[in-house]
Amino acid sequence: MKLIKIIIPIIAFAVFMNACTEEETSFAFEGISAPKEVTASFDITQDNTGIVRITPSGNGASSFQIYFGDTANETPTTITPGSTAEHTYTEGTFTTRIVAVGATGLTSEFSQVITIAFRTPENLAINATIDTTNPSMIKVAPTADFATLFDIYFGDVVDETPTTLMIGETLEHTYTTAGIYTLRMVAKGAGAATAEITEEITIIPPSDPVTLPIDFESFTIDYAFASFGNGEAQVVDNTNATGINTSSRVGHLVKPSNAEVWAGTLLELETPIDFSTKKAFKVKVYAPKSGIVVKLKVENATDAATSAEVDVTNSLANEWEELLFDFSTIDTSKEYHKVVLFFDFGNAGDDSVYLFDDIDLVAITPPNTNAGIQDFEGAAPTFTVFGNIADTQVVSNPDPTGENTSNTVAQVTKTANSEVWAGTFFETAMPLDLASSTQLQIQTWSPKSGIVIKAKIENQDATIDHEVDITNSVANSWETLTYDFSGAPPADYVRIVIFFDFGNAGDDSVYYFDTIDLVTTTSTDPPVVVQDFEGAAPTFTVFGNIADTQVIANPDASGSNTTGMVAQLTKTANSETWAGTFFEVPTPLAITTYNKISVQTWSPKSGIVVKVKIENQDATIDHEVDITNTVANGWETLTYDFSGAPAADYVRIVIFFDFGNNGDDSVYYFDEYQLLK
Repeated sequence: MKLIKIIIPIIAFAVFMNACTEEETSFAFEGISAPKEVTASFDITQDNTGIVRITPSGNGASSFQIYFGDTANETPTTITPGSTAEHTYTEGTFTTRIVAVGATGLTSEFSQVITIAFRTPENLAINATIDTTNPSMIKVAPTADFATLFDIYFGDVVDETPTTLMIGETLEHTYTTAGIYTLRMVAKGAGAATAEITEEITIIPPSDPVTLPIDFESFTIDYAFASFGNGEAQVVDNTNATGINTSSRVGHLVKPSNAEVWAGTLLELETPIDFSTKKAFKVKVYAPKSGIVVKLKVENATDAATSAEVDVTNSLANEWEELLFDFSTIDTSKEYHKVVLFFDFGNAGDDSVYLFDDIDLVAITPPNTNAGIQDFEGAAPTFTVFGNIADTQVVSNPDPTGENTSNTVAQVTKTANSEVWAGTFFETAMPLDLASSTQLQIQTWSPKSGIVIKAKIENQDATIDHEVDITNSVANSWETLTYDFSGAPPADYVRIVIFFDFGNAGDDSVYYFDTIDLVTTTSTDPPVVVQDFEGAAPTFTVFGNIADTQVIANPDASGSNTTGMVAQLTKTANSETWAGTFFEVPTPLAITTYNKISVQTWSPKSGIVVKVKIENQDATIDHEVDITNTVANGWETLTYDFSGAPAADYVRIVIFFDFGNNGDDSVYYFDEYQLLK
């Protein structure tokens, strides 16, 4: 019958709505749901009559059906919201059921066990326990024989109104100050007589010292704010748990209308701040207005004159923002114990409320001594996206740890079902100086490892370009990738393009990148020759249905390779897209010391992927790097960066030509494997 009661109103409603326009129907059905938060209050007369008054409540309820639970095949009593139903019980234990009915017929239920006894309650127990996490909170689960309900008095309010509990219910209460409180419980039944019991509750004040970092999550730390200038600070629940800060508790500062322009608050740390290696504070703040000065000051415990302060102007209103306060010039010979915060410094109070959280001392990212192409800390560049992904934007660094503790980074969301080649680019003010350095370094953050992150550079009209692929090796952490653009043809490159998870359609994954620089990686150490094919030929193993690899006389002893012997690979027609060859070296590659491998290649066509992969003896650990070649019918030196390879004894070198395409009988040559720093 319940199903019928629910369905019929919906059908009638739907018939009515068929006469409306499509737009009206859309709005009419918006938000339809069953009533929520259904409960009830119970009041029993203590006169041996057994009369109980029930007042139900629930969000979205248009009526309530009450089943008192003391009659078989009971017909419910229906009342409207705000009304009270009265019922006379005999002695016994009953389950009262309340069905809240919404406007569309959808229902929700609430039930409560009621004990009716006309004798005085006995065997009372408050059953109060102090919470193990928050020593200021108690949990009360009262019990008694012959009781219907309990009135609980916590003892921390004058003329306290009791909180009523039914049998089987548990109540939590948090004391705002430490002390000894008398907890009183009055047990009531259906008779005139009541019984009560008291218990002393000792609330111990938090006493643990304040240390960095400060996140306000501990209930045992004494966050003893010392506010000044009529500012008022305390720890509160995070009412704006959004964006970069979803923590439970935060600092809360009110700057009332009578507050001084210098009003603020401070916390004193147990030990002096250690500025020896970390010289910046980061703080998450939430302000009702942007463009205000947030001042952070550090002071000596006893001498206020020994201090230093830094001002930062915030840029977001009604949104969490992380600010960085640079104390790199601080006098480290002095001791500083106090962390002081001022909001809207220089302006009188106006009753604004400010939140702050996650106060921590961090290292300052060293200044970039290279080209400093883009770090996204100043004015954001103009991004152009392609392949049906979301707009690229500059956001607060979601993970300021490890290799990247900068403030802001670029965010790429590869929207679900976007193209496999989707990406984003921006243009530089000046052409890239590849004459000084050909190594382009990019800090990247990805939720998954083992994906191809392609970097591409283009001239102004994109008629000249060059791209390099790197397979990342880190998930959920920052990783610095170095792309070798030594093979790029001469041009004025002003466009930097980046593709995440190249080759796979988008799946709503979010990626970040930052600190794009041209870096110098030259070394005075000579390269280490791995294989030049001039002596005894190694044993090759081919795969993917290609012809055997063999060592032959150099067919084109010119340009960058005039050696006598080279290796030849023929990618047989219709061989696999992943066909290739490998050989093994007698001793493991010294990748930890020399993290780059160069190889001379010769191809009849340009613009193909030449993949090099290294493996340990049983191929359980490997790492691969892709480079797109730029020279046809001539020798070209390709340099592969293996700095991201996991630690292993790599003894196998694998090479794939025209990776991703089936064989077409093309003949390729390779030579001069070298390890470089």
